[in-house]
Amino acid sequence: MTSLGILAYGSLIDDPGAELQEIITDRLPGVTTPFGIEFVRTSRTRDGAPVLVPVSEGGEPVAGVVLVLEDGISEQEAMDRLYRREIHQVGCGKCYEHPRDGDLNRMRIGRSTNLAGVKTLIYASFQQNIPNPTPETLGRLAIESAKARAGKRGKDGIRYLIDARRNGIRTPLMNGYRREILRQTGTHSLADALRIARQAG
Repeated sequence: MTSLGILAYGSLIDDPGAELQEIITDRLPGVTTPFGIEFVRTSRTRDGAPVLVPVSEGGEPVAGVVLVLEDGISEQEAMDRLYRREIHQVGCGKCYEHPRDGDLNRMRIGRSTNLAGVKTLIYASFQQNIPNPTPETLGRLAIESAKARAGKRGKDGIRYLIDARRNGIRTPLMNGYRREILRQTGTHSLADALRIARQAG
């Protein structure tokens, strides 16, 4: 049994960052998350775009990817590298510390065991900060982020949704969310919606 891995379910699938990439030895796709996932958080670094986070109510387990880490990497080292990737400070040397209860802005690292032939899995977890997410709200937030600087950097909500769908992620809100983006932009595809939103930015 492999000893340590990271369970990826969002942008981490395509973009683990340099620090993690150098210690990944294998990728195991199609691993169902042991928790539900949903678009219930806005990301400050994505100009308010909705992002996927674990939820205790609502959402659904999704097909994630296990990033298998090389032997000899400690769990703390893996958590530190994951933490720096998630706060967009790769290489800065910061270490992960578990946040206080009730702190909605700090990243948490969850832990699961004996999944997909991996003894220990860690994963990024942020708290929900959209109280009552609806497709209409998610669509508006995604479009606004695409009009902002995040759109120019390819880090907006529409691009995030496109990537999630391409990776086989499906959640209860996703279809309605997609339809709202198309309705609000007057388009027939997410690619066209992204183009229109960026042009309007």
